Amino acid sequence: MIEIERKFLVISEAFKKEAINSYSIKQGFLNSHKKRAVRVRIKKDKGYLTIKGKSTKDGLSRFEWEKEISNTEAESLLKLCEKGIIDKTRYEIKCGNHIFEVDEFHGDNKGLIIAEVELDSENEYYEKPNWLGKEVTGDIKYYNAVLSKQPYKTWKK
Repeated sequence: MIEIERKFLVISEAFKKEAINSYSIKQGFLNSHKKRAVRVRIKKDKGYLTIKGKSTKDGLSRFEWEKEISNTEAESLLKLCEKGIIDKTRYEIKCGNHIFEVDEFHGDNKGLIIAEVELDSENEYYEKPNWLGKEVTGDIKYYNAVLSKQPYKTWKK
């Protein structure tokens, strides 16, 4: 139940041509404390309840527990969430032995595109696609729980 992932900015939309799958995601946070986050998500036609623990100092890993719930339950729970619902399109891109998940944000986070790759160990090798930009692993401003409260449109660029 430990999630290990690296997170990157995306520098071009070339990833869209490489996508093997895409779908919309809508999510909110029932709790977005820095030591834990409780997330409700609707992905495709299914709902999920996820609890994430505090990240390690380098941001590479943290506890994650997820349970599938009905779409109806997820819709009801979204109404109880803190202000700032996240709306994004996720693209899945196979690169070497890994699947990169690229999130193109909408609404208040429009213009932000982030790629993540999940790993089995912190030192695991992975191929980097050419559309991958700066690594932002561990930079909390790119966490969805933070983006829900401090959206990309409010950042000084």
